[in-house]
Amino acid sequence: MPLDFQQPFTERTPRVVNAGKLKRAQARRKAHAFLAEGENAVEAAVATGAATDLFVTEAAAERFEEIVRAAGYMDMYTHAITDKAADALADAVTSTGIFAVCRPVLWTVPKILKGRPRVVAVCVETNDPGNAGTIIRIADALGADAVIFAGDTVDPEAPKVVRSTAGSLFHIPVARDRDVRRVIGQLQGAGLTTFATTMSGELNLASPGESLKQPAAWLFGNEAHGLDPAIMDAADYRVSIPIHGSAESLNLATAASICLWESSKALGQLEA
Repeated sequence: MPLDFQQPFTERTPRVVNAGKLKRAQARRKAHAFLAEGENAVEAAVATGAATDLFVTEAAAERFEEIVRAAGYMDMYTHAITDKAADALADAVTSTGIFAVCRPVLWTVPKILKGRPRVVAVCVETNDPGNAGTIIRIADALGADAVIFAGDTVDPEAPKVVRSTAGSLFHIPVARDRDVRRVIGQLQGAGLTTFATTMSGELNLASPGESLKQPAAWLFGNEAHGLDPAIMDAADYRVSIPIHGSAESLNLATAASICLWESSKALGQLEA
C-alpha cells in the first residue's frame, strides 16, 4: 500500500507517542519492544524480520526507497510521518527520518553457548552506549560469535547503542546478564578460556604463545576503572596489550578490536 503523505502521522498520533516512549528503558521492558533509528539499523531490522512497524518521513521514503519496499514485501506496518514526528522519535541530533519498532532480539547466555562459540566478547559493567554499540559492531566484523553484557551495563537495545552497532545488533547474538560471576562460570563450563584485559597482565598479547589457539571469552572492563580485581582473579589469564608510544591507555573499543582480531586470527575465524 502506498504511503499517504497527505495525512501523515504527527508527533501527537498515539502510535508515534508510544514508539517515542521506547527511548526509555522502563517503556521497553513494558512493551517488549525497542526502537531502531537510521539507515543501517532499520535496514537490518527489516531484513531480519525483527521490525514490526516502520515510520518514515516523505524525504526519507524517497531516500530509503528500497528499505520501504522491503518492509512492504514483508507485510510490516509502514507509517508516513511528519518531520516533527521524526524529531519526537529521534535520539540522534540529526534525524534521518526513518525508524523501526522492533521485537526484542537479545539472547540468553545458555542459548549462545549451545552454538559452541569460539570467540566471545564480554563487556563487564560497560556504561557508555557508543562503546557498547561499537564493540558489537567490531565483534560482528572480526568473526566473533557473540557479545555478552555482564553486570550493571548499558541496555544493548537502548537507542544510541542500537544506532552505534550500525545494524550488527541484528546480525550477531547479543546477551545481557547482571551476574558477572555466573557468566564467567557458564563460559568456563562450556570450555571457553577466559581472558581478562588489564594494564599489567602476566600474558603479553604481543607474544601469547599457544594460549589463543583455543576457544576464548574476552572480558573487557568498565571505561573508567577497568575490571574488578576479583573478576580478574576469576579469569584464566590476565592479558595486557603492549603500548610503545606515549599513550597511557587505549579506548575500550580499540582494545577490544585488537584482542578480538588476535583471537579470531589465531582460530582461523578471519579466513575467507
